[in-house]
Amino acid sequence: MTDVGSKIERIKPQQFHEAAGVAFWRALLGYQDRANSGEDLIDPQRRGVPFYFQQMDAPRPQRNRVHVDVWVPYDQAEARISAALAAGGHLVNDADGPSNWVLADPEGNEACVGVAGWTGPDVSRP
Repeated sequence: MTDVGSKIERIKPQQFHEAAGVAFWRALLGYQDRANSGEDLIDPQRRGVPFYFQQMDAPRPQRNRVHVDVWVPYDQAEARISAALAAGGHLVNDADGPSNWVLADPEGNEACVGVAGWTGPDVSRP
């Protein structure tokens, strides 16, 4: 048997208020709506996995919902975080800024936003 590996096909956050969650994730990921769909998001550059949202009717406290780590270039982090907050998200923790922040969507699903590459001037050098 040949090992062909595995591939993530999609991520499906579970949401009570789908529209609010979709707006947050669209802004945070820099994704766009899939054609003719208000609940599916795709990477416009076709590199990342799509997000398909699943409507929940009742809480399921025994199950995890979603936590995502998002990496963005240093010079795009502030704009991406601002867009996610404007889309209904909230800041959970910024103690590790300017290299890492924790945000949450309107239902509390968390996302860590980390920066890839340069994180600003080297303050140890004059």
